[in-house]
Amino acid sequence: MNTIGTATVTSLRPVWREVLTASYRALENSVAEVGEDQWDDATPCSQWTVTQVIQHAAGDQLAYAKMLGIGTGPAYDPFSPSGTVDGTAAQLVKDAIEQTRAAWATVPDDTETVPTPLPHGDLPTPVAAVMCALDAAVHAWDIAIATGRPSPLDEELAGHLHAAAREIVEPLRQWGAYAPVVEAADAPSATPVADDLLRYLGRTPR
Repeated sequence: MNTIGTATVTSLRPVWREVLTASYRALENSVAEVGEDQWDDATPCSQWTVTQVIQHAAGDQLAYAKMLGIGTGPAYDPFSPSGTVDGTAAQLVKDAIEQTRAAWATVPDDTETVPTPLPHGDLPTPVAAVMCALDAAVHAWDIAIATGRPSPLDEELAGHLHAAAREIVEPLRQWGAYAPVVEAADAPSATPVADDLLRYLGRTPR
């Protein structure tokens, strides 16, 4: 099993279901607010359009659901999204979240570890759940910023997401899942937690 800080697991255990709920809401809301002429707009994920980010985010959620025993996973490679959606993007995301929400509902609160689609394999349940939430929330931010909407990340949610990210993200950079850390112009203690999270994930807060 991966070595994860006990303090992190303890801090996330009481809140991981709420973090998932908030992150799913952020993703669904961001997708719902995309304008008809914005699907091909550029995003902070520089190689992907709004539609491609949505496909990626939905695919990642389906991958988590499959690992937890629900569904068959995405029918496409989430890391090579086509930019074309059958049906609507909103329905694609809704279906993915419904499967993943149902999958997490099968996990008892006292479950120590669960499988994940990450290279880390099994992770402590609270950390795995918050990493799943992180994927939804950060792509909700990508979509919101790309379409001129306010950030969906509040300070409380960002704090929980950052706690899990600090334990997991570093090894993922070598596969290109996250860009290098963006250094802050101000001292870290002077910046909002959400900005710290975004910079840690290789994004420039706006």
